[in-house]
Amino acid sequence: MDFFGIRLIGFNNDNGRKLLFTLGLILIVIAFRVAAEGIARWAMGGRQNERFRFWLSQGTNLAAAAIVILGILSIWFDDPTRLTTAAGLVTAGLAFALQKVVTSVAGYFVILRSSVFTVGDRILMAGVRGDVIRLGFIQTTIMEMGQPPGERPDDPRVWVKSRQFTGRIVTVTNDKIFDTPVFNYTREFPYLWEEITVPVGYKSDRGKAERILLKAAGRHAVKIDEIDDESIERMKDHFFVTRSSLEPRVYLRLTDNWIELSTRFLAREHGSREMKDAMSREILSEFEAADISIASATFEIIGLPPVQVNASMEDAERPV
Repeated sequence: MDFFGIRLIGFNNDNGRKLLFTLGLILIVIAFRVAAEGIARWAMGGRQNERFRFWLSQGTNLAAAAIVILGILSIWFDDPTRLTTAAGLVTAGLAFALQKVVTSVAGYFVILRSSVFTVGDRILMAGVRGDVIRLGFIQTTIMEMGQPPGERPDDPRVWVKSRQFTGRIVTVTNDKIFDTPVFNYTREFPYLWEEITVPVGYKSDRGKAERILLKAAGRHAVKIDEIDDESIERMKDHFFVTRSSLEPRVYLRLTDNWIELSTRFLAREHGSREMKDAMSREILSEFEAADISIASATFEIIGLPPVQVNASMEDAERPV
């Protein structure tokens, strides 16, 4: 094929026609994708639904990729023997040079198929905690959150001492689901058990302190009445959670210095810091009104051995 008098090696009329068909196919697929998303937005009537938008985007992307791949194969490989040879060469090259990419793409389909997590879930994956804001073929994008002092000290360390956003956007490759466990805070069981631990002295009224803790938990924690019976039955069947374990409860632990009162209660996956803040303020006020002091690591000196000071006359007459 000649182009302005220059003969293009390996490029003939047949290849040029196939290239035009390929470009036309790609443009048609792009138009189809844009039209599908526009129709979906029109059907939603302007309502914001992140999960619906995510699944719509994933579905259109997968459909577009399948149509483009099948179309290109149909255009360029009209001979089955050529297709088999090319597929073998491409597969061997991918297996050697793109191992991580292939594994990440496989991880993407595993995530979708096994419902490991989806957009909007709060997860811990490869040491990164946060909410999933985007799920792609190769990478998962997470809005990072901090960690309470009691959680496992994974790297990288964060400066926010609670499960609240740090402002950093972190991308994790999907192949990490094959190497590390994925902790999901929200999937199928949208509740967390939280604890507030308060040390009180042995001479304090621990019965009254326990009642104050239970009162605060009953006022601010998730109540069983707020959970419908169907959800409770599903929790019993799938997660072996009993109804009694959902009620607030105070546990005692004896130490050398004080009595440790741990209040265990149910919280939702989001907003636990605000809940614990309100409970802590109420507990402090009630403790002050009841004259209950919070124990701390202090030392009480109850006596001293007799001290004897011997000074000679020479030391007394010596000028200072």
